[in-house]
Amino acid sequence: MDATPDDIGFLVTSDHRVAVLDALTTGPSDRDGLRSATGASSPTMSRILTDFEERNWVEREGRTYQLTGLGEFVAERLAEFVDAMAVEHQLRDVWQWLPHEFDGFSVELFTDVEVTYPSPGYPDRLIERRTELITETTTWRGFGVAMLGLRTLETSFDRFLDQEDEFQCEYIYPPEVFEELLSWGDTETIINAADGESYTVLLHEDLPTDDRYELCLFDDRVTICCYDHELGRLQALVETTSPDVWTWAESCYERFRAEARPLGDVYERDSLSSI
Repeated sequence: MDATPDDIGFLVTSDHRVAVLDALTTGPSDRDGLRSATGASSPTMSRILTDFEERNWVEREGRTYQLTGLGEFVAERLAEFVDAMAVEHQLRDVWQWLPHEFDGFSVELFTDVEVTYPSPGYPDRLIERRTELITETTTWRGFGVAMLGLRTLETSFDRFLDQEDEFQCEYIYPPEVFEELLSWGDTETIINAADGESYTVLLHEDLPTDDRYELCLFDDRVTICCYDHELGRLQALVETTSPDVWTWAESCYERFRAEARPLGDVYERDSLSSI
């Protein structure tokens, strides 16, 4: 273990060493090919290959270099670490808003992640991304308490009411959130959409969420809306296509769906207009 920090430092403090290992994972290569792939100079490449040979990470046959079994082991573990740190880098600033209390949630579920933020120069960026998701998807299942912006609502209900659109949405609301949606939007439009085939409203009185979360499944990806209730706005939109996150999110959704009640079992249609 004493030499481990030095070996790690040797590798990760040089972009070119990392790049050479990565290039050789695709197959053997000569020096010219490695220089072209990594951008390293000839002297730098010579030093790297000499160092790698001394560590038994590469072996040479004529002018061609290839990874040894030991080198493959190092390259594979390094790639895993780089991928893990890429996920960590994306999640660190939204960690406080993620649904840690949900059964089965873990950072280990993520193999990829993209986070969208509003910014001073682009305050609508987050809403625009969410609108794109609603526009481009064919299926949308979700639950939670994050309220959507008016532009997002308009996009959603335009699709719900389009009889030629094969779009399907099923959403689980806490009753008080659905009532707030009715008071915020065009009540008659919302009621008409809920009467149609594209939009299914379910109500759940005890979702294990607080004022921060909305979890959605869009076609091939899961999104988590990070909502700050005190500030009254979304802080970030987390997206991932990780299969394990999808499996976890779908299991959460199906569990809550089994406990939820259809809108018509809770409210008479005429009573909705008076809310």
